[in-house]
Amino acid sequence: MSPGSAAPVSVPAEAPGAVATKAPVSVPPAAVPVPAPRPPAPPSSLSPSRASDFMQCPLLYRFRVIDRLPEKPSEAATRGTLVHAVLERLFDAPAAERTAERATALLPGQWEKLRAARPELDALFTAVAAADGEGAEGTAGERLARWLASAERLVERWFTLEDPTRLEPAEREMFVETSLDSGLRLRGIIDRVDIAPGTGDVRIVDYKTGKAPRPQYAEGALFQMKFYALVVWRLKGVVPRRLQLVYLGSGDVLTYDPVPGDLERVERKLHALWRAIEEATASGDWRPRPSKLCGWCDHRAVCPEFGGTPPPYPLPVRAAGEAPAPGTGA
Repeated sequence: MSPGSAAPVSVPAEAPGAVATKAPVSVPPAAVPVPAPRPPAPPSSLSPSRASDFMQCPLLYRFRVIDRLPEKPSEAATRGTLVHAVLERLFDAPAAERTAERATALLPGQWEKLRAARPELDALFTAVAAADGEGAEGTAGERLARWLASAERLVERWFTLEDPTRLEPAEREMFVETSLDSGLRLRGIIDRVDIAPGTGDVRIVDYKTGKAPRPQYAEGALFQMKFYALVVWRLKGVVPRRLQLVYLGSGDVLTYDPVPGDLERVERKLHALWRAIEEATASGDWRPRPSKLCGWCDHRAVCPEFGGTPPPYPLPVRAAGEAPAPGTGA
């Protein structure tokens, strides 16, 4: 593949030998201390998710980063967390034992661990209606069983896209952080890092439990991967050879081979984003940006676009005409 090229690759959707997963016996999770809420503070770093939030809607960024408004868990997001945990833990086993059967057998235990860490997830299946409108009929146990079966299908599909018996990841769920020359701090968590034997080429892999985007939207999907590639480049001095998005929902793989110019453009974009975030933080002016995604937002009740009023802004606001603080850009 030539540098800078993007190629979605369709792969058969179902893996043979699917193994049904029985719903685990519900055991009340151990009590988990609830940490005290952190006081509001100005943003201090940028991650791919938060950068995407600001590009999608500056007011959403404020609600999540500054106000830290609570959001109810969703079936789709929780399923993604569960599947990621299973794929991470599968590599604990010797290569020959990394089978679809072993992977799906990890689901009940990983779900119980997730429930123990986040007791609020129990509400997903005890509520009258499922959070994402999925499978509201039946008892909580029946809804949970259907949801676990949907996670199982995603895990099985992964085996049609990659062969874990031939992979030895250098890193899994790798936290990365670096500061650019400007002082902007970038951080994130990479699902998997592979290093090719002999050449040392680096491949960054991210699992997605949704469907692959249409070709015209591939660039938006690759933003997160280029962000990670920039961080790795600044940390290690090496441009990753390949970026790979694995879409378990549709059975597609999107790959991209970056070059330094790509990552320099991403760096300039992130600096521009950060300047806009600093300005909004100092002025308190966070504009909503209506889109089709508003229908999925938890904060419509406090959004002006839906007749709501945001909570009082919790940070100091720069007076009109006041010069930016030295070195802050805001």
